[in-house]
Amino acid sequence: MSGILAGKRILVTGVLTEASIAFQTAKVAQNEGAEVILTGFGRLSLVERIAKRLPKEAPVIELDVTNQEHLDGLADKIRAHQGDDARIDGIVHSIAFGPQGAFNFLEASWEDVSTAVHVSAYSLKSLTMACLPLMGRGSSVVGLTFDAQTAWPKYDWMGVAKAALEGTSRYLARDLGPRGIRSNLVSAGPIKSMAAKSIPGFEELADVWNHRAPIGWDLTDPEPAGRGVVALLSDFFPNTTGEIVHVDGGVHMMGA
Repeated sequence: MSGILAGKRILVTGVLTEASIAFQTAKVAQNEGAEVILTGFGRLSLVERIAKRLPKEAPVIELDVTNQEHLDGLADKIRAHQGDDARIDGIVHSIAFGPQGAFNFLEASWEDVSTAVHVSAYSLKSLTMACLPLMGRGSSVVGLTFDAQTAWPKYDWMGVAKAALEGTSRYLARDLGPRGIRSNLVSAGPIKSMAAKSIPGFEELADVWNHRAPIGWDLTDPEPAGRGVVALLSDFFPNTTGEIVHVDGGVHMMGA
C-alpha cells in the first residue's frame, strides 16, 4: 500500500467515536498505508465497535494511562499483536480529562487539578516511555493540544493542563532527540466530540471560531486536524521537533 505512512506502525489513543480527532487520525493513517493499533479505557467494547468502522479493523489494547501496570505491560501487548518484529513508528496522544471542578479556576481543588494534569499532560511522557522499547530512529510522537497561550472562556484548569502538555512535548523533544525520535503537537480548533460534551460552556468557547477564523472552521469536521497529525507522523517533517502546528482555521494568529 502506498501513502506517506506506508509500512509504518502507529499507536492511536483516545478513539471513542467517529467524531473524534483520534478516529479521523487512525482513518487517514490507514488510508496512507499505516498499520494501526488503538488503545481504549473504560468503554472498551465501544472502542472495539468503533475500530470496525475504520477502513481496516484495528486491534484494541486496554490502557489506563494513570495505571502503571497497564503502562508496564503495553509493549508486551503490542508484541502480542505484531510478533517478533514488533515496533512502533508513531504514537498519537489524544487523551485529556478534567473533573468538573477543574472548570472553575478559582474554586478548583488540587485533587481536581492534579487529575487533569496527570491524565492530560504527564501521560504524554508516561505513554512515550512505555512504548520506547519498541521505537527507533525516525519515530514520531504527536499529541493534541488546545492553544494554551490564551485564557479561554470556561476552559480554566484544563487550559493549564494543556500548557503543561505543551511543555512536556518540548522536553520530550529535547531528551528523545538524540535517539532520533521527534515530539510535536497539533493545536486543533474545537470539535463537537464526546469529550467536548464534558466541558461546561463548550458552546460559548466554540463560538469564538464562528467570528474569528479567517479561513473558516467546521465544528463537526475533525478530519483536518487528523490530517495534520498524520503529516507530523510521516517522514515529511524529518527535522521538525518540539513544534506546535495549528490546525484551527487561523484563530491563533488573529489580533484583538
